[in-house]
Amino acid sequence: MKVLFTIALCLVAAPALARENYALLIGANQYPSLEERWWLKGPANDVQLVAQYLTTEAPVAFAADNVTVLSDGVAGAGTPTLAAIRGAFAELTAKVEAGDFVYLHFSGHGTQAPALDPATELDGLDELFLPVDIGPWSNQVGEVQNALVDDEIGALIDALRAKGANVWAVFDSCHSGTATRAVETDDVRVRQLPPEALGIDPDGVEVSRSVDPRATEPPFDGGSGDGSFVAFFAAQTNEVTPEKNLPKGKPGRKPQGVFTWTLMEVLAEYPNATYGQVGQEVLRRYAVRNLAKSTPLFEGDLDQVVFGGDGGARVSQWAAEVSEAGFVIPAGELHGLAVGDVLAVMGSAAAADDEALGYVELTSVETFSATGRAVEKDGNVLPAELPKGVTLRKLDTGLDFTLTVALPVAGSAPADALLAALGELQAAAGPRLNFVAADQEADLRLAVLPESPRPDAIWVLPSTGLAEDLEATPSVSTGDKDGAELAAVLADTLTTMARAQNLLKLAGAVGASNPEVEVELLTRTPEDRTLRPLPFAPVPTLVPDDEVHVLAKNNGEGPVDVNVLYIGADWSISHWFSGRLQPGDELKKGLFKISADVLGQERMLVVVTPAKQQSPVEDLSYLAQDALDTTRSLGGSAFGEALAEAGFGETTRGAVALTDDAEETGPGPSILTLELRTVSGD
Repeated sequence: MKVLFTIALCLVAAPALARENYALLIGANQYPSLEERWWLKGPANDVQLVAQYLTTEAPVAFAADNVTVLSDGVAGAGTPTLAAIRGAFAELTAKVEAGDFVYLHFSGHGTQAPALDPATELDGLDELFLPVDIGPWSNQVGEVQNALVDDEIGALIDALRAKGANVWAVFDSCHSGTATRAVETDDVRVRQLPPEALGIDPDGVEVSRSVDPRATEPPFDGGSGDGSFVAFFAAQTNEVTPEKNLPKGKPGRKPQGVFTWTLMEVLAEYPNATYGQVGQEVLRRYAVRNLAKSTPLFEGDLDQVVFGGDGGARVSQWAAEVSEAGFVIPAGELHGLAVGDVLAVMGSAAAADDEALGYVELTSVETFSATGRAVEKDGNVLPAELPKGVTLRKLDTGLDFTLTVALPVAGSAPADALLAALGELQAAAGPRLNFVAADQEADLRLAVLPESPRPDAIWVLPSTGLAEDLEATPSVSTGDKDGAELAAVLADTLTTMARAQNLLKLAGAVGASNPEVEVELLTRTPEDRTLRPLPFAPVPTLVPDDEVHVLAKNNGEGPVDVNVLYIGADWSISHWFSGRLQPGDELKKGLFKISADVLGQERMLVVVTPAKQQSPVEDLSYLAQDALDTTRSLGGSAFGEALAEAGFGETTRGAVALTDDAEETGPGPSILTLELRTVSGD
């Protein structure tokens, strides 16, 4: 895939033709045939959130009568039984016409079962979405009673596409995978039902035949038809996806699917982006917020603008209503706003930032709305008389490089050892690591896992407190350390993780909007030496000894410096290339091959900096840092200023270079991020 830095999250599309827009939103929460511990709370909130977005915020109009909701726990909604879901699809199929748009949203439990026709599945397993009236597995017929099987979902979508409707389906459920819960809490639930809960023999859902590790099979197939099809999945088929109380820090927050909430956030800020760009931003937010370890999957024609709408820029300003209550805007938490934010008051939407009439501080922020009052800022006082149609604009804000870490629950020997050394830990960690109690919200969670292979260790978990892959989860042993040693090693572990995350935060803030540099990333395998493009969405999967190459061309009028960095699954940061491209120059270089040492979620950053003639090539090699030992025992320009603030020093390593020639290196204000999954070749 080729990427022009000039497009960022802004593409131009042909105007949408006159059409109808429909939505079917399904949220399955309580399952009467299952124990209550398997019930969910978030799907009802998911479908209400999506319905409100579609009818009030979406870039194309969804009439309320065209939005069907099937969810228990939602007033006025139908019950999401299998019969009701089939009936809603049949009704929808009967009325759609060619050119209409259909949005489908599934929130609830998923699972896997032996496929009725194993030849139709790469792994020999069917993926299931579970309506609320599911029954147990039947050995006689070889299926889960009233489950919605992936093949039937494909057929239902096929029927819509056969009428010429364009379909976007979103699945906030998961089908396989395991997770260890650090703390028993009702705040976090996993949307995956283990097969044994339905009476399925666990041995029957083992992968039944060899699968190409690079192959990515979506849980559900959209089939074929005249209409287009795009599908977003919360997780790969072997991962779990959580629901938790959101948004972070909001009093009275509600259980929401992490994937649904994040997707709606991105759509609220980037309503005119392409599906691929939306997917990339969802992945970035997962990474920098430690939302979940799962890797969402995106399939279909991802170069289209979402909802079949028109391309456009990020939304960062809103028309304001002025009343006795203050300034009210139709934007809130979903748009990245928070109490205390200061917005500029603009006389018109086209006015420049320095033409601000004054400023407003937000005093109340809800999901889709916010209220503020005038404040003095930099000596500017908002005049009493304002023109009609004022706009509130979100200004650039400084990056927050702090990391909030929840301490473990007291009462175990490892936790008590850490809590006794808390003062030393805080001193060693420095001001950018903020430690809070175990029951507080946090970016990372420290926990003791008594049933794990290292019961005496302190484990570092994501914000959900779920440990999905213990081999790749950092931990620090306690039995071989005194308080000072434990504090020093844990502080170093957290700082290493924070540096990698801060680089991703900076990449997201800087964006990929300038200069005009065309970048293409390629790969090849030991078996096939032909270079082929690496897509930016869906996330590509690579195996050990696969190679990654970069092609870049400077289409601008001035020179640019290019750096390539790689953040490994082990939190290492490697610096693979730097060099200067004059106008018209092309770069063709093999960068590295995948190592078998550490596998998981990895990210490559391409940093582009406008350069002055005769100036030295800027050097980003100082961003490199060593890999984090995940089982640690005893032993052991303004942009540049932002990097220094992020806490970077010097060190290295993480994958295997294809060439060992030393290149001169450099920082820059344009950063392209590519997500990768590396897995075993077995």
